[in-house]
Amino acid sequence: MAKTTKEQSGSDSRAIAIELSAALVAVHDEAPKILLVRDQGGDSATHSQFGLPCGPFDPVAHRTLEEGLRTWVGEQSGIQLGYAEQLYTFGDRFRDPQERKGGPRPVSVGYLALVRQTDLRSPENADWSDWYRHFPWEDWRSGPPAIVSQVIGSELKAWADAPDNRADRARRRERIDTTFGLGDMAWDNERVLERYELLYEAGLIAETVTDGRERANPGLVQAHTLTGAVLIKDHRRIMATAMGRLRAKIKYRPVIFELMPPNFTLYQLQRAAEALAGARLHKQNFRRLVANEGLVEATGQISSQTGGRPAELFRFRRDVVRERPASGVRLSVRVKPKK
Repeated sequence: MAKTTKEQSGSDSRAIAIELSAALVAVHDEAPKILLVRDQGGDSATHSQFGLPCGPFDPVAHRTLEEGLRTWVGEQSGIQLGYAEQLYTFGDRFRDPQERKGGPRPVSVGYLALVRQTDLRSPENADWSDWYRHFPWEDWRSGPPAIVSQVIGSELKAWADAPDNRADRARRRERIDTTFGLGDMAWDNERVLERYELLYEAGLIAETVTDGRERANPGLVQAHTLTGAVLIKDHRRIMATAMGRLRAKIKYRPVIFELMPPNFTLYQLQRAAEALAGARLHKQNFRRLVANEGLVEATGQISSQTGGRPAELFRFRRDVVRERPASGVRLSVRVKPKK
């Protein structure tokens, strides 16, 4: 059972449960993967049985929050975490169906963790999922996603035109253009959470309905089935936060190498960066950036497992961390949609 405290509201008091949640990210076959585990109880509200690894914080057994997180991840997946950082604390009301039934209100401390290991202790209860299954509008590697022009764009336009007040309509249109790169705006790959929150507010994702929001539109069944695979509770919101954080961080810290094997080709490094960024990168510009930042060094070995011509193998040059505090792959990912 989760340890609880009391939330005071007038004469009413309700229990609060502290939960630890982890967005574990790996890159495999040029795809960003997120680790999901089966929730034995399931979430009848979202009709999902999968979510992020999570568990209650035990103030007696867990010396720190991160120690508790590592314990739950190890028990649920068999993975021993390496790099991990705290993301945010999520405490929206009714994020958990048990709270809607009168149970304690969960406050989840979310973490981002990067791993190379993809072997799982219990593959029947845990699996890796392509994160674009849950955010199909975020993958611009083949150009603007069809779902934006065919579903999201028109539905958001209708939502923007709904208010009677002209100023409210203008604010909504500006918000849509800014977050989704419509109109004369460019698509900014770091605005993942803002896009998710906009779709939530507009009623275009299933969580809007299952959370019981008044602004939800239960009639948008098609949009809900097309706007990504749902997870339990608010785990897609936690995942969106992790994706935006990682996309920003790889630009100024060398965290991408936490996802790479010890030796790799520059092509493999570029494909991993593209998978995370959600956009294609110019080959020569990318290699020039990597070289100028001093991020890698040659191993003197050649790989023949490239499917084409043999390629030189490189490794991460760890001295760069001591040489410069900001030592990431300085990508500029802003894509202007085609009209």
